[in-house]
Amino acid sequence: MDTTQSTDFCTTREAARMLGISVRTAQLWVENGTLDAWKTEGGHRRISLASVHRVQQSKQPATDRKAVLDKPRFDQLRILVVEDDRLLIRLYKTQIEGWGMPLTLATAHNGIEGLILIGRLSPDLLITDLRMPELDGFGMLRTLARTPYREGMEIVVVTGLEVDEIAAAGGLPDDIKVFHKPVHFAELRAHCEQLLARRRELAG
Repeated sequence: MDTTQSTDFCTTREAARMLGISVRTAQLWVENGTLDAWKTEGGHRRISLASVHRVQQSKQPATDRKAVLDKPRFDQLRILVVEDDRLLIRLYKTQIEGWGMPLTLATAHNGIEGLILIGRLSPDLLITDLRMPELDGFGMLRTLARTPYREGMEIVVVTGLEVDEIAAAGGLPDDIKVFHKPVHFAELRAHCEQLLARRRELAG
């Protein structure tokens, strides 16, 4: 299948939300052929929207507990901010909650707390610092990359590190957007608006 010309696909996370199932169940449905999928050159799984719609029309029941708890919501963003500076956390809350956008916001103060909340909340957008105590942003992102929660999650890094410092620490994947401190909230808001618009388009 030529995936370079087609936009009729979604991520595993997006398919899971449309079908009201967990990410793991969506993966199992790919493996057993219920959903049609392929992988990009970067190793990310992409699922045919036609197969998602086919399952929706067949009214195939969700089989796991998370399906009841994790109803598909494409009209709202779940955002997690991971930042150890408590004053900056308060500024994030003031700014983001003042945008008037349909979203929920959670915060964590280091990578360990961040991973716990990612597993609990399955956010659509992760905004994270890199320098943090306990477990820094690099370690959190490396751990996250080995889990199903990474696929389909937008990640924005907001850091005081320079480009060469990031590279010296091992770098970041190309699909992670990097903003440098001080936080440019106008750019961050525009990024969230684009993400929300894409989700609404997927929902039809």
